[in-house]
Amino acid sequence: MNTELVQTLTATFEAHAQQAENGVEFWLARDLQHLLGYTEWRNFTAVVSKAKTACEVSGHAIVDHFVDVNKMVDLGSGSQREVDDIMLTRYACYLIAQNGDPRKQEIAFAQTYFAIQTRRAELIEQRLLEAERVFARKKLTETEKELSQIIYEQTGGNQNFGLIRSKGDQALFGKSTQVMKSHWKVPDNRPLADFAPTIILKAKDFATEITIFNAKQHKMTTESAISNEHITNNQAVRQTLLERGIRPESLPAAEDVKKVERRIVSEGKKSLKNPDALDS
Repeated sequence: MNTELVQTLTATFEAHAQQAENGVEFWLARDLQHLLGYTEWRNFTAVVSKAKTACEVSGHAIVDHFVDVNKMVDLGSGSQREVDDIMLTRYACYLIAQNGDPRKQEIAFAQTYFAIQTRRAELIEQRLLEAERVFARKKLTETEKELSQIIYEQTGGNQNFGLIRSKGDQALFGKSTQVMKSHWKVPDNRPLADFAPTIILKAKDFATEITIFNAKQHKMTTESAISNEHITNNQAVRQTLLERGIRPESLPAAEDVKKVERRIVSEGKKSLKNPDALDS
């Protein structure tokens, strides 16, 4: 199938998209019938029936994706008559394409088209999750800098900040920072947090934010007081995670956040030069 035909079919399919009153995107089955190369409505409805079954088997409510409607059509005599039709979501269109006759060029296109769209959505979701993790890592860095500053301002020194942070790790993981670095295969010269999954970054950040708040609120003037506060907060966050079935020390390491950040920057530059780079 040549590029020009693919572009034409894509534009035609998207051009038939309509909006319901609540803003939901939909297509009409009688329009889709012709787009997918079916001349007989009864043959097309047989494909729709298979798609409905697939919808139900996949755990989705049929009525959420296939809505029976009636519409008026023009007759050759200039009069009109009412015919049955179906409002379809994009997911319903996808299921119909998957259950259509693959020997039809239009069906072959539709199957490829939806596969590409699905992959594109997966890539977007993946990149959003990666961006969220990079942001969480930067946020933790800023929060820890703030705690270090608070310790300095309220105690007159922060030379033991690294030790306080390590005690927080011990309380959160139930294991020392060094043991966790060994477990996650973190290089000695890299922070443990650079290889922590997003939920751990946010957990550490939350515990540190509480430490900052209480250190200010209660005007703690010794490192031991702030250290004990930080331990208590990390223990509390750990307990919350455990109650939700999440054991911090058992989670797998995440990809080096520095590599993720470089990839995001690189792909951002690539997409500016080539808008279709997302599909590569």
